[in-house]
Amino acid sequence: MKGIYAGPIWNPDTYRLNLNQSRLQLRRQSRPSKRLDRGKYRTYLAPAAVAELIPMMSWGGVSEADLRQGGSWLLAMRQGDRQLSKKFNLIENFGRGTVPRFNELGEVAPEQLTILNQGQLENTLISSRTAKEYGLMSNGATQGEELRAPEILPGEIAVADILSKLDTGIYVSNLHYLNWSDRPQGRLTGMTRYACFWVEGGELVAPIEHLRFDDSLYSFWGENLMGLTDTQECIPNVESYDRRSIATRWTPGMLIEDFTYTL
Repeated sequence: MKGIYAGPIWNPDTYRLNLNQSRLQLRRQSRPSKRLDRGKYRTYLAPAAVAELIPMMSWGGVSEADLRQGGSWLLAMRQGDRQLSKKFNLIENFGRGTVPRFNELGEVAPEQLTILNQGQLENTLISSRTAKEYGLMSNGATQGEELRAPEILPGEIAVADILSKLDTGIYVSNLHYLNWSDRPQGRLTGMTRYACFWVEGGELVAPIEHLRFDDSLYSFWGENLMGLTDTQECIPNVESYDRRSIATRWTPGMLIEDFTYTL
């Protein structure tokens, strides 16, 4: 299993809560694993799992250039054909101070920019190059027009109530190997990872064997989004392909009805 605790301020109570949760999950990992058939299951995505979904927003997503060139899954939303749940809000928030506002050209982005507001597309990321090409106003985005300080706003579900709200279904701690299976339809595929559990009657029953999901963002961030937790977690980007990343993602957990698993 894998746990993470990060943030701008040290909070021993939060740290102990995370540690105790990890200990509980580790004890449950010792039980025989459960094999699940493919199908639709009520699912809780922990904040770390939600954080794995955010980079997909920067790959054929919130880029104005991708929208103009027809390569963004948000195109259907801009055309008024699709929308997400009103519970879903995404902002680019440099106000937390964990990521610099300037890009590789020294251009400064606004401290906060609303991308998705109550399920509606409100703004995209516009670089100076895209602005010049299409006669727009740049908002200080990088040349790749990717999210640098993304934050999904919290909801109303108390973290302590997650298992009871899930009742019977799958608790997903992490995801990996994400890719588009149908980008125009916002359809993603990926796999569960680390400590993921079958839950019955609001109790962690057994670890599950790894599953592959294939579902649309318009579905699980749309009509099937039951709610988000009332707190967020700071999930740092620890990639180091060219250099140490300084990016962070602030995400709540998400409770989803009928999340689709295909393998």
